[in-house]
Amino acid sequence: MREFEAPASYTVPEHANNSDSVFRHAEHSPGTVLFNVATGGGDLADITAAEFAKTVTAVAKGLLASGIELGDRIAIMAPTRYEWVVLDHAIWAAGGCTVAIYDSSAAEQAKWILQDSATQLLVVDSDKHRRVIDEIDTDALPELREILQIDKDVIAELTARGAHLDDHAVHTRRAQVDATAPATLIYTSGTTGRPKGVLLSHANLYAESKSDRIALEEFVTDGNKTLMFLPLAHVFARAVTLAALDAKVVVAFSSDWSTLVDQFGAFRPNFILAVPRVFEKVFNGAKQKAHAAGKGRIFDRATETAIAWSESLDNGGPGLLRTIEHTLFDKLVYRQLRQALGGQCEAAVSGGGPLGARLGHFFRGVGIPIYEGYGLTETTAAITVNTPKNTRVGTVGRPTEGHSITIADDGELLLRGPVVFHQYWGNPDATADAFTDGWFRTGDLGAIDRDGYLTITGRKKEILVTAGGKNVSPGLLEDSLRAHPLIGQAMVVGDGRPFIGALITLDPEALPGWKQLHNLPADTPLEKLVENPDLVAEIDAAVADTNTLVSRAEAIKKIRILSADWSEATGELTPKMSLKRAAVMKKYAADVDKIYV
Repeated sequence: MREFEAPASYTVPEHANNSDSVFRHAEHSPGTVLFNVATGGGDLADITAAEFAKTVTAVAKGLLASGIELGDRIAIMAPTRYEWVVLDHAIWAAGGCTVAIYDSSAAEQAKWILQDSATQLLVVDSDKHRRVIDEIDTDALPELREILQIDKDVIAELTARGAHLDDHAVHTRRAQVDATAPATLIYTSGTTGRPKGVLLSHANLYAESKSDRIALEEFVTDGNKTLMFLPLAHVFARAVTLAALDAKVVVAFSSDWSTLVDQFGAFRPNFILAVPRVFEKVFNGAKQKAHAAGKGRIFDRATETAIAWSESLDNGGPGLLRTIEHTLFDKLVYRQLRQALGGQCEAAVSGGGPLGARLGHFFRGVGIPIYEGYGLTETTAAITVNTPKNTRVGTVGRPTEGHSITIADDGELLLRGPVVFHQYWGNPDATADAFTDGWFRTGDLGAIDRDGYLTITGRKKEILVTAGGKNVSPGLLEDSLRAHPLIGQAMVVGDGRPFIGALITLDPEALPGWKQLHNLPADTPLEKLVENPDLVAEIDAAVADTNTLVSRAEAIKKIRILSADWSEATGELTPKMSLKRAAVMKKYAADVDKIYV
């Protein structure tokens, strides 16, 4: 059983409260810009440390005036925006616990979270979200006292409520909070069954922010900028936003994924964080654009050069010929790709799912290294990450400071350290099942190399066992398929079946360009497209490439291309874009059966 530990150079203060940096920055550097916030006219306004502390204090006083006591739960159901962060820090300053609800949640999902957490105060974003909550029978939420709304100026409402209180009331309350106090409840996505509430303490969040800033200090640093567009209800975005604030990184917010390239160009971030799907879309969009302009051969050659150049960095460095070729393509291709991320993006952080070595090498070869990490809600986001000093593309890095990783005899990854949670809310049985001898059982399968780099090889519960008894981990196959520009989602099937198959959906963003290249009418329906011989041939080629990664027994023998994409709204994906396998199997049972006809 291989184990790897990274010693800590820090300790968590006994009375750590994650609102502390708000007031520290206001005292020591009041004029420092912490946020850029969109104005009504489309411009960005600076928010200084002094202004942020003033707003947080005013809102915290409003929460105190509303009767919020130590440990009370206040829920936020809103997309990513500046007010989310204000409310989060005000809740902490008031001694409360933030309950995160995805703004895309259905009434039944929100009902469970509000019920289970016994939330006392709920803040929703708009009438749209209020209508979702209004679908819930009020008798089902006896603890919920009040619902406030961001677009009806919740900041002003709470500020007015607490205007009669002295600022000292907030600092008195803050002093009552210690590091073990609950800071947030985040409910697991729940690919099956009821979501569990992961209770994270101020100590957990403090350790996450501190270890992230140590690992990524080259770019998570004072004065740099980043655009936060991932949902703040997810631990990944929340943790990085906190680390950015602690490091005095300027953060802007967006919840619009449809215009990210335009936003990168306008804001020009120094680094970004994203899930792998964003990087796949940047690459696939550039490839499609190049092919549509008749420059496909140049782009494809530039792609292979970037990958080879990056791979050579780990094997003695590029030779003279490779360096010349790389320099040429930098002028022809790579520079334009860097411009697509704003022109001054030095690095990116990827989490929430596997990136894949090929895409990692490509972006490093282009000049934008992606530092892939690994973590779960239960580990307050990243517990391992690649860094500028220690990188091994294709792995999820080494443990951050203060943390240990090991592999159990059955291949399961076990974790230990200050970012690891202590309990599921109100669920002692699930908590007990999650730990063994002080180690958190992740449910993921992994391998640790001699230098401590971790590779995730699959999920224990997702292992398929064919009728012939072959164990197959679907993750590697699915990740490879999704890297193809035409493929939106893929799910490998074959449990109890004679061979491995796959359900495949098409990426709607890639289809208009593909139709144009193949002289098909723009209004060609998906039902006809999935039968197009040229399209089927491209998907078959992607499957063939994927099959080179595994043994013959693990290879995909047959596929079924579906005439609908999958999404969170239609029920096949979680908010972080993970597959809901049980839901897909139920909804597309007939399609799976047709694979085995």
